[in-house]
Amino acid sequence: MGMETVLTKEQPAKGSPLTSWPAVISVMAGLFSLVTTEILPIGLLTSIGADFTVSDGMAGLMMTMPGFLAAVSAPLVTVATARVDRRRMLCAFMLLLALANFVAATADDYGWILASRAAVGVTIGGFWSIGAGLAPRLVAAPSVGRATAVIFAAVPLGSVLGVPLGTFVGDVAGWRTAFAAMGALSLAVFAALLSVVPPLPPEQVTRLCTLGRQLGRGGTRFALLVTFLIVLAHFGAYTYVTPFLEQVARAGPGVITAALLAFGAAGMLGNFVGGPAAARRPYAAFGAAAGTLAVATLLLPVLGRWEAGAFALLVVWGVGYGAVPVCSRTLFAMAAPGEAEASSTLFTASFQATISTGALAGGALLDRSSPSVVLTVGGAVALLVVPAVLWRVAARTAAV
Repeated sequence: MGMETVLTKEQPAKGSPLTSWPAVISVMAGLFSLVTTEILPIGLLTSIGADFTVSDGMAGLMMTMPGFLAAVSAPLVTVATARVDRRRMLCAFMLLLALANFVAATADDYGWILASRAAVGVTIGGFWSIGAGLAPRLVAAPSVGRATAVIFAAVPLGSVLGVPLGTFVGDVAGWRTAFAAMGALSLAVFAALLSVVPPLPPEQVTRLCTLGRQLGRGGTRFALLVTFLIVLAHFGAYTYVTPFLEQVARAGPGVITAALLAFGAAGMLGNFVGGPAAARRPYAAFGAAAGTLAVATLLLPVLGRWEAGAFALLVVWGVGYGAVPVCSRTLFAMAAPGEAEASSTLFTASFQATISTGALAGGALLDRSSPSVVLTVGGAVALLVVPAVLWRVAARTAAV
């Protein structure tokens, strides 16, 4: 057993034209369930905290815990299950997600809520690491860019539909019902994965040394840097965009809801534009996404004092951020051709760790300043990505 990536003798099963797209959609549905479950407590935090008589800070662990655990579990779970058929692992993670949601729905102590969120974190790390790089194994080469965009549509879709619907169910029938509904959805996705995804024997056995070798590559380190900057900027600012809309734009609940829905819809557009663009010109696509996000967040404290300005800039922000996940994943994949799952693992770990870090950093800044300052700092951090991309392109051009 040497310290390298071992190619297996079995080749992955390609989906036929009749089965490949249902498989892609089922993977997207799995990621949608994960994204929705991960951020579902945003709309239920107050009611859950009140039921268990815990502080807002303690209740906030429901949001920060899954991201950090996903970052840790992504490499560990991927390596530990490297020889297992990937369809089986996807199904196993969906069952774990269903169990976590049902535990939350029936918890009689806040400790069980945190235990369920820990399971969610492990599931996110494992499922994302496998699912994010599956498009080339499910569709023919000309359709890989489109299939990747469909898979990554789960991110904005979870924001557009998942959280508002979960919050609505929680308001009408109680937060436990919202978690139970997510458990039922996870079981339905499990059945779909089992039915339409072809057997996926591992192409490679990924070891920790494989990940270490990738980290030694300049392309991977660059992908880590720009992903850290843009995700830190986005989640540091977007987590607290509602206080900005309330305090600065003086927007009412209806306008805020409409603006956040428009943000999610714009994210869907950005995702489907960003996918093909990243396939053709990955650095330009990432730089454009970062620049769009930076401009929107920097202008919000100035033009967002009016509802119309805030609404329009949130749409621009949504388009920019919607392209980020698929562009980031493309950079990681490009840095390590032939090691799709290992690159997906690093992508997942960096993305999830930075989500939690960004939310914590934004909260700490908000306590000492104002929502406008948080948005300005977020925009400035995002703007750093543009010169980083230009430097990378210039360095690659000079090396040719």
